Amino acid sequence: MVDNTDNDLLDLDEEDYDTVLSPDIDFTGTINFEEPFMIKGTVTGKIDATSDLLIEKGASVKAEIKAKRVVIKGSVEGNVEAQQMVHVFSSGSLRGDISAPEVVLESGCFFSGICTMNR
Repeated sequence: MVDNTDNDLLDLDEEDYDTVLSPDIDFTGTINFEEPFMIKGTVTGKIDATSDLLIEKGASVKAEIKAKRVVIKGSVEGNVEAQQMVHVFSSGSLRGDISAPEVVLESGCFFSGICTMNR
């Protein structure tokens, strides 16, 4: 049996997300959510979630992140802790530590930090 749950997150379109922070939004503060969330704009602060987070290409996040699964296509500064997976695409940039059971760093991405894979 093949587990495609990680691929499901990667194949989602914008309309599959309950909330999308649009490119023209610059948010500062704490974000808490329980349903899939997409960031296309700028976030500074803290993200604490029980669901999936997608940071789109062109988005900028300066925050400590805790979520179920985190997909980074844009820029992140801050530590990322995921319950299941962190995936940094080739277009993505992460300056901070990663803690997750599964970590994918695509060829061409930028990563500066410590990676801890916990099971």
